[in-house]
Amino acid sequence: MHEHHHVALPALLLLAGACGYPALVCLPRRRRPWPWWRTATWFAGLGAAGWAVLGPPARGGFVAHSAGHLLLGMLAPLLVCAAAPVTLLLRGLPAGGARRVSRLLRGAPATALTHPVTAVLLNAGGLWLLYATPLYRVAVTDPTVGLLAHAHVFAAGCLLTAVLVGPDPMPHRAALPVRAAALVAFMAAHGILMKVLYAHPTAGVPAGEAQRGAALMYYGGDALDLVLLVLLGLRWYRAAGRTLSRPPAAPTGSPAWPPR
Repeated sequence: MHEHHHVALPALLLLAGACGYPALVCLPRRRRPWPWWRTATWFAGLGAAGWAVLGPPARGGFVAHSAGHLLLGMLAPLLVCAAAPVTLLLRGLPAGGARRVSRLLRGAPATALTHPVTAVLLNAGGLWLLYATPLYRVAVTDPTVGLLAHAHVFAAGCLLTAVLVGPDPMPHRAALPVRAAALVAFMAAHGILMKVLYAHPTAGVPAGEAQRGAALMYYGGDALDLVLLVLLGLRWYRAAGRTLSRPPAAPTGSPAWPPR
């Protein structure tokens, strides 16, 4: 069992997600039906994560690993977060359970964890630790370390995506300029790391393979970061539109309209 836990555990978690989400969707409720496209993005996200962890990217060389990195750390989190799983959970839970989850989201630990600076540090910092140290070689040779590395890449990717553009409720969500600055900082940290890998391959990776893998992560990461930028820009545009559409407040102590 120890030899196969690094395959069995992700498979069980993916199966739980594949069964749990539709079960919540099918719960009877008096509110409007759950959007079908959110369910589709959930399964697409699980598929991307499963392919990265259980498919060819998990068994190939550094170039295949780089493709898995893009799937697991960027594309799968984007799709999973678009499915709004926390919103669905709050809709499906009884009132008491929903209130407990809401209190958890408003608590100090959740507030600190969902700050953009924390999300960027966990995501970019984890990538630098994995690729700029001997940890990558250990993760390749030790299935348990590899499983933990996969879990961190996926969880940190989900956290950053949810903080920046996620549709789920976040009581202490940072202002849009702060989120935009965090995204730019992450893009810079990711891009610099890929350039470092291109020039100085990580331990145990041949130079040519390291260059191809770093280029794939660099350009593929830019493409997915562009999606995040567009989504963040749309939220900024909508927020500005809501502000402009509000009627001007009447001055304090004066009537809303001048007397005739």
